[in-house]
Amino acid sequence: RMPSRLLRERAARLPTGGVGSASVTLRIGTRGSALALAQCGDVAELITERTGIATELVPVTTHGDVSQASLSSLGGTGVFASALREALLAGVCDIVVHSMKDLPTAPYPGLVVAAVPEREDARDALCARDGLTLEALPTGARVGTGSPRRAAQLLAERSDLVVVDIRGNVGTRLGFVSSGELDAVVLAVAGLTRLGRTEAITEIFELDVWPTAAAQGALAVETLATLDPHGGDDVARAVRAINNPDAFLAAHAERSVLAGLEAGCSAPVGASARVGDGTLSLTASVYAGDGSSAVSDDAVTTLPNLLDPSDPTELDGTGLDARIAVAGRIGFDLAASLLSAGAPGLADRP
Repeated sequence: RMPSRLLRERAARLPTGGVGSASVTLRIGTRGSALALAQCGDVAELITERTGIATELVPVTTHGDVSQASLSSLGGTGVFASALREALLAGVCDIVVHSMKDLPTAPYPGLVVAAVPEREDARDALCARDGLTLEALPTGARVGTGSPRRAAQLLAERSDLVVVDIRGNVGTRLGFVSSGELDAVVLAVAGLTRLGRTEAITEIFELDVWPTAAAQGALAVETLATLDPHGGDDVARAVRAINNPDAFLAAHAERSVLAGLEAGCSAPVGASARVGDGTLSLTASVYAGDGSSAVSDDAVTTLPNLLDPSDPTELDGTGLDARIAVAGRIGFDLAASLLSAGAPGLADRP
């Protein structure tokens, strides 16, 4: 990870004039992995398409990228985010793009998630040899994942499987299957789609029976907290142009479950939210690490009207802030229900 001093020195060598100047492009910080570059490239293209603002990608190496330890042993939450955030605060870039599921739920001093673009498919997929499904895998099949939540879900469905903790990018993980080292791996449909590797999918797990990580498939665009969201500078224009309110609300509700449980992004917790017809529905499950048991619950709430100035919950005439507050509340309420049902004991079990 680049030390703060080097970040400041790099920022000092960048062109001056500020974002919005005709000679300066919008600098977007990203991890250097193939998947991160692909999804950040999508954001950059969307910004240019909708605003005409030129962009450039600024790759930043994170601790999670260079360590080969398991995500749970690294601490899980924030292992990919901290270096990007330091780069943003140091002025190396103007915005950063995260896989939202990798972000800690606690606010980060000086920064704010300003936009969530349209969400990619939130489901998980099995990528198995010989086109096999989960049910068709032989007894004792070796299935790889770096996620305690996926491991628990696999064992809940098939206690006879051997779940193998793995690291590496999408190509590396798929290589474990093609080489015969593993019979299958479980990966996010979103990542496979963004990398053009959907041909590897042999089964997709539906969210109502296999809820995925909070905010899986969603991207978080983070900016300085001093940003005026209604301003006319390039950063403000960019985040307004690419934000998808429904994706923002669903991801926020799911992440609020994690926050209410005081669980990290590597905890065996699945959450899935849907926004439509003026309502937000949310389901969540907490698993025992060995897949032997789980606690699940769901809730539905009505969202405030978006364009009703007479509604006292409206803020600045858009209602989005009011909706975000409702989405957060339903997530915390659902977490409280899961806690009362014994979720902490499940999450703490091996």
